[in-house]
Amino acid sequence: MDIARTALLERIRSALARAPVTVLTGPRQVGKTTLARELLDEDSPNYFDLEDPVSLARLEEPRTALESLKGLVVIDEVQRRPDLFPVLRVLADRRGSPARFLILGSASGELLRQSAETLAGRMERIEIGGFALAELGANAADTLWHRGGFPRSYLARSERDSVAWRKQFIQTLLERDFPQWGVRVPAVALLRFWTMVAHYHGQIWNAAEPARALGVSPSTTRRYLDLLTDALVLRQLQPWHANLGKRQVKSPKIYVRDSGLLHHLLGLETEKAVLSHPKLGASWEGFVIEQVLAAETFDEAWFWATHQGAEIDLLLRRGDSLLGVECKRADAPKLTASIRIALDDLGLERVAVIYPGAKRYPLGDSVEAVPLKALATPGSVFIGDAPGA
Repeated sequence: MDIARTALLERIRSALARAPVTVLTGPRQVGKTTLARELLDEDSPNYFDLEDPVSLARLEEPRTALESLKGLVVIDEVQRRPDLFPVLRVLADRRGSPARFLILGSASGELLRQSAETLAGRMERIEIGGFALAELGANAADTLWHRGGFPRSYLARSERDSVAWRKQFIQTLLERDFPQWGVRVPAVALLRFWTMVAHYHGQIWNAAEPARALGVSPSTTRRYLDLLTDALVLRQLQPWHANLGKRQVKSPKIYVRDSGLLHHLLGLETEKAVLSHPKLGASWEGFVIEQVLAAETFDEAWFWATHQGAEIDLLLRRGDSLLGVECKRADAPKLTASIRIALDDLGLERVAVIYPGAKRYPLGDSVEAVPLKALATPGSVFIGDAPGA
């Protein structure tokens, strides 16, 4: 089954037209290589896969190998050769730019630090995740939530095959990829930590609690958290601070970015197990947030919460406007005191309350209930004038 990722391909083509270097990042096995091969055949002399010994041998003298190439040049798994970044800077600065470079990598943190420092002003970055509703269609929502968006998990022939793939993904990331990226943390320690984080999914991060449980220092748990965030399997959603006379939460909220991986870490192998688990609401919230971030155009994203209990699950800045998103797994969500406080205190232009139902309807001035399936159409969360305005 082939899933067309037309919007992503168009984003990549547009970036390649603007910048001499485009950096495509995402977790391993999320489909970066498949996208690149739709733009350039892997048999082309302009295609370098750095997990292939032949490509590594061709790049033994990188400038000699690359400077004569024209058109699109793809370098996959670039994190294996960080010494290529200075060479790419020199080639990107050539008059006339005879080549455009698409570089792919999985280790987001170190890759971005290397590329940002070396290729400043010469690169455009695109981060991709797994399949989204906008690519699969509204009817895929339940399967996508349960299995997650990694192509081989979502497209697996059976639930058992999907579970087996997710188990293998986690094992390979911790036991093979992290050591290749220079991480010197035992895989068993990271797995214990990641499993613990799954039980904190959707909560405010407090390093002291998991540190006590694991018998390590809070700084060690923060390091573990950053490692998994750099690998793009965790999201640290940062808090928004407004100039208010209220105590506001200043620590990030933590999410396992892929709902399928979350369910595996929680030991939930069937849809029935997910629907009866105490983390049901948190799982659905994280899934909705990832789908909104994939479907909406925005400049920055946060959450907002006060110590008095008011909160908004997701804040999006679009230009000068602030937009709010609440995730409610309810048949008929209602306008809450928390939403009213956020509207008044933050000056939100609109709030969308995303729920599993089928009907779109106003909840009040500038507040609307929006079905999850609306996210199958990009840009559909906030449309037209605010209801009731």
